[in-house]
Amino acid sequence: MLKSELITNQHLARKAIIYVRQSSPHQVLSNQESLELQYALKHRALEFGWPQDHITTIDKDLGLTGTTTEHREGFKELLTQVALERVGIIFSYDVTRLSRNCSDWYPLLDICGYKNCLIGDRDGIYDPGTMNGRLLLGLKGQLAEVELSTIRSRLTAGLLNKAKRGELALQLPAGLVRDEHGIVHKDPNIEVQSAIELVFKTFLKVSSASKTVVFFKDNDLKIPRYDRWKEVLWRKPTTASVISILKNPAYAGAFAYGRTQMVRTGPSVRDKMQKKVDLEHYKVLLHDKFPAYVTWENFEKIQILLKENYAEYNRNKTRGIPRPGAALLHGIVYCGECGHKMVVQYKSSSRYLCNYHRQQYREPVCQFIPSDPVDEFVTKAFFQALSPIELDAYAETLRHQNEANSEVMKSNALEVERLRYQAKLAERQFSRVDPDNRLVASTLEDRWENALHDLKVAEEILEQKKLLIRSSLPPLEEKVKSAFVELGKKLPEIWNQLSRVHKKSFLRCLIEKVVIHRSTRDCVKVRIVWQGGETTTSSIPITVGSFAELSTKKELEHLILERAKTQEADDDIAQDLTRLGYRSPMSLTVLPSTVRIIRLKHGIIHTRSQSHPIKVEVFLTVTQLAKKVEVTAHWIYDRLHKGDIETHKVPLPNRLTYLFPDTEKTIKMFQDFKNGHFKNLCFSEEYQDA
Repeated sequence: MLKSELITNQHLARKAIIYVRQSSPHQVLSNQESLELQYALKHRALEFGWPQDHITTIDKDLGLTGTTTEHREGFKELLTQVALERVGIIFSYDVTRLSRNCSDWYPLLDICGYKNCLIGDRDGIYDPGTMNGRLLLGLKGQLAEVELSTIRSRLTAGLLNKAKRGELALQLPAGLVRDEHGIVHKDPNIEVQSAIELVFKTFLKVSSASKTVVFFKDNDLKIPRYDRWKEVLWRKPTTASVISILKNPAYAGAFAYGRTQMVRTGPSVRDKMQKKVDLEHYKVLLHDKFPAYVTWENFEKIQILLKENYAEYNRNKTRGIPRPGAALLHGIVYCGECGHKMVVQYKSSSRYLCNYHRQQYREPVCQFIPSDPVDEFVTKAFFQALSPIELDAYAETLRHQNEANSEVMKSNALEVERLRYQAKLAERQFSRVDPDNRLVASTLEDRWENALHDLKVAEEILEQKKLLIRSSLPPLEEKVKSAFVELGKKLPEIWNQLSRVHKKSFLRCLIEKVVIHRSTRDCVKVRIVWQGGETTTSSIPITVGSFAELSTKKELEHLILERAKTQEADDDIAQDLTRLGYRSPMSLTVLPSTVRIIRLKHGIIHTRSQSHPIKVEVFLTVTQLAKKVEVTAHWIYDRLHKGDIETHKVPLPNRLTYLFPDTEKTIKMFQDFKNGHFKNLCFSEEYQDA
């Protein structure tokens, strides 16, 4: 019988718990000797004096990792028993069975020390309540945690070293197979190869994963996928499945390792999630390791298009896909003030808004600019850049259509060939079965009939598409071909008939980005950055809300007054000033109404009907009073409407108007009111009548 000075009668009166754990289900099945050694700790408890009925084995955590207490019901039951002072000693083969995480190990030591519970392993008995016992157990817990990290690092280093040579046998996507020698080849099934190639060709043509799915759906095409047993299944394409094909570098012939990484999402070691990393952050990327379905240059182009097509183009600073909104430059317009991407705001009209600083720092909006004048200028510049290019629209359209039709026909023909083989295979299986075995024969007969039905449907679809293609491509006369050739030159004429999406797609073919800056209230500086790096810079006028916001208001007002004094007509003045480059606030030309308003404001009257100044003896109108007090008439009307000046309108022939006594007292009262000496002015009816 074994003895230990740490074990007392108080410990023997409680339970002895044998804690058994294996880290994974595979270890439970394969490491039988380790499991036997852990269960054999029961004999160790008997040798130390615990009776048979006081020994309990907890093995609920078999197949669970010790890096965390989550999902470890056996460990939680153990803690509960210790906290209730029912346990005298805990036996474990070593501390790694109890925990491999110090954040779980030390609380266990605290509880055991507080409740006078011992811990025993293959090396001895320890008392967590004493300094020596806690020191030894603490060191063992730390070594267990470090050991787990060391094992993981050693295994990861081996994988990474093998991956750097491109010899790590990663799971291959549909369309690539590995032979018995470990060499990767394209799937020998030509239909699988054709479907994968068609996904890449279609995306490069339509520039959108969702449009690629629509193309496959409209043409009744499917894509190959692997099931859990690596058998090829033909599924209807989804946006997710198409994107997974487009983003897999294996189709570009590259071996990639480290496409994802685990990111901590909480305090627990199990609070992790898998996150995809960008192409440039892969741990290993080796080119020309696999047979390629697409060139690496086209693969990189596809990744850029997918990134730019992301919906939150403002947050991700990408161009985004063309959308049907009114503003033509969304996704490619930048602020010339701070350099950030501008967004589109649709209120009464569309405008480009730079709200980066408002979102990040709660500062005022950097600038907002109406979109229509900017779009009009960029469109004109686009036409000027496009004018020297001769577009053979007919040949280009016909070539693309023929390519698309040939790819679709090829895929359908391969599908018919596959279904024809399956039908023949079902026929041979049915022919070889014993006729007396009716149960098997009936099943094989049904399989044969289903295969023939699928083959018939596929053949009918193929014939219908052949007829449709022949009917959709009638021979064109030479004059019709010439009309198509001229289409590129006539693009400005048909521009308004195009949809917003098509217009934006055209603009993005030549324009990289547009930078706009509001140099003055009525002028915007626009810089167009073309594909290739060339730039076009110009200033364009934009409308403003009032005459005071015009940068040329003083010059324009002076010219209007000088010419109005000569009794020149308003229309003639407006036309001449427009030719000189002046404009009205809400128009790109000088309006006759602008000339008339400025002229009348300064008292230049051409005809009697244009003005009827009111003259009432011993009284002042609002306009007359404003001149004497040296304020604007609007200032007085504003105080009247607010009630700061109390009075009422006086009836005159054909009108009602405000009248104030023409006295020095009235002028003095208004001047004091203007200077803030009074908060209110009151003119009673008796005062006005006086």
